Amino acid sequence: MQIRIATFNIHKGFSHFNLRLTVHDIRERLRAENADVVFLQEVQGGHVLHPKRYPEWPAQPQHEFLADTVWPAFAYGRNSVYEHGHHGNAILSRYPILAAENLDISSHRYERRGLLHCEIELPAARGTIHCLCVHLALTERGRHHQIAALVARVREHVPAGAPLVIAGDFNDWRGRAGRQLMLALGVHEVFGGGGGRAARSFPSTLPVLRLDRIYVRGLSIRGAAVHHGLRWSRVSDHALLTAELRL
Repeated sequence: MQIRIATFNIHKGFSHFNLRLTVHDIRERLRAENADVVFLQEVQGGHVLHPKRYPEWPAQPQHEFLADTVWPAFAYGRNSVYEHGHHGNAILSRYPILAAENLDISSHRYERRGLLHCEIELPAARGTIHCLCVHLALTERGRHHQIAALVARVREHVPAGAPLVIAGDFNDWRGRAGRQLMLALGVHEVFGGGGGRAARSFPSTLPVLRLDRIYVRGLSIRGAAVHHGLRWSRVSDHALLTAELRL
């Protein structure tokens, strides 16, 4: 069985520097990529002022608006809460989500971060796949703390033989968090094979930094792509990553 996945930091549905509302364009781009499971970061779960400022602001939370009729199952993890709203991570799936849990892995109260863990039922009695969507801290110390929490979560809640995907915005331009994760869990980065060399994904116009990642275990990697350039920079400051995986 082949599974196509995507990960995307959607910048709360706005373009770089918040110049324009892009959530409608993001929905069309995601549909065109035809992924079975989508990992999203910086999803605006609610905001009381935006509907007044932007006539095209969706009536539903962004994860529901993006899922629409394409991904019947979805889960949202609220991470950052402020006066007028909240945002966090989300997972959209073509297949049923059997369980979902959001963990607070913030390293301090001024930068709220979360880990959204979903167990997804695969079709044709193929069992389940564990999907973890993350958005890590801007500081190396914070990322070290969060990787430790991620490792503990996998060791305690994911069976050793179960297929596993960890994806999201790691903010790990030095690659140290990635190496820590691969050594602890035996996962592989989809762009780097055994060496784990991640793709450049930020900024989306002409990517330089390797911030976004997809790690897998118990799945073979059939291919991976970075979707960037001027067309993509109009919808987010991060590039979209996709990967073709096989059980």
